[in-house]
Amino acid sequence: MSREEDRTTRYQEGSLTLPGTVMLGTGVMIGAGIFALTGQMAQMTGVLFPLAFLAAAVIVSFSAYSYIKISNAYPSAGGIGMYLHKAYGNRLPTAFNALLMYFSMVIAQSFLARTFGSYTMQLFGGDDSGRMVSILGVGLILVAFLINLMGNRMIQGVASFIGVLKIGGILIFGLVGVWIADSISVDFSEPGEAGTPGNFLGATALGILAFKGFTTITNSGSEVIDPKRNVGRAIVISIAACVMIYTLVGFAVASNLSLAEIIETQDYSLAAAARPALGEYGVWFTVAIAMMATAGGILASVFAVSRMLAMLTEMKLVPHRHFGMPGSIQKHTLVYTVVLGLVLTAFFDLSRIAALGIVFYLIMDIAIHWGVLRYLRQDIKANRWVPATAILLDLLALGGFVWVKLSTDPFVIGVAVVTMLVIAVSEQVFLKKSPESAQAKQEQTHAHHHH
Repeated sequence: MSREEDRTTRYQEGSLTLPGTVMLGTGVMIGAGIFALTGQMAQMTGVLFPLAFLAAAVIVSFSAYSYIKISNAYPSAGGIGMYLHKAYGNRLPTAFNALLMYFSMVIAQSFLARTFGSYTMQLFGGDDSGRMVSILGVGLILVAFLINLMGNRMIQGVASFIGVLKIGGILIFGLVGVWIADSISVDFSEPGEAGTPGNFLGATALGILAFKGFTTITNSGSEVIDPKRNVGRAIVISIAACVMIYTLVGFAVASNLSLAEIIETQDYSLAAAARPALGEYGVWFTVAIAMMATAGGILASVFAVSRMLAMLTEMKLVPHRHFGMPGSIQKHTLVYTVVLGLVLTAFFDLSRIAALGIVFYLIMDIAIHWGVLRYLRQDIKANRWVPATAILLDLLALGGFVWVKLSTDPFVIGVAVVTMLVIAVSEQVFLKKSPESAQAKQEQTHAHHHH
């Protein structure tokens, strides 16, 4: 029995309170977004970057509607994988988009890991070669892997503790930064050539990465106390809290650094903004928060991502090989997730990792809204116009982002396209051979005949 139990994924219903769920969501959201994206967004859209954060929040608010509606109807710890399955069944759209979500989450881990490296190296005067950033990032993922092997309660305890310290620290940074600045005014009147609509939409797409942590809450579905009320509430509170924190930090950075300085220090712009305001102590303080934030984010993320892949494996939507490893499926998916994260962290820089993540995430997000519009609208009692608006806004942000990247870094768009083609083709081959998929097809044709 114990061996069989070890092969399944365990959930504890009703184990997360509303404040606990909000902490989980904001913890993941604040991890990567604010520390590394501020500089990248400034590079894309100039002084308009605080407004791009707000635009991203608007898009994410429309997006959240579909997730809240589905999780109210079917609270599930499987999150995105289960939502796609409800809409598309055991077919290619489910497997393809669930894997896009999986890869975007692994990419987010690598993003966190490299951000950790970039900030930590500020204590040692920076890292021109970039080698130490990779080494520190890889080390952090390995530590997160070992803690994840120790079990669920340990992860929740460590992540919650870090979450409180991190959010408190960032609020102090934002408030002190704005307080000390000569003036809080940010001149939006001359955005220069960076302020074109395409660039603004591209920066907004990056900003979405800073908010997409709200999907962690939907993944906690049935583990939340009274999920039908609390999942939606937790998402709304988390997004609102992050809007406030990001706006505050955006103004603190923009008030203490010139645009050229923000762009030059884009991988560690918060630490750079602390230097003129608070001197070296400010830099140490900011680096300490960044290290905690990224480490806490990776801990929670490695757990959530490996669980999602385990779920897809149990649904027979992805192939699974043990490679002779002992233990449960989730232990194996944990190993795959960590290995993939290590490769990305070692070989890709921050802006490329972010670019891959946003392309995969937005395509998956569009698939969720389309699933609601096309298949689930009546079941979950959703309004038609909200997911339709979400699809339109996602397409605008994705279009702007791809447009900017094609002119500045076409390689990364090429990698994204090739990866998606490989996922689609290999999944199609796997599902054709899978008996579950054939059975699902038969059931669907029967259902259509009966209608």
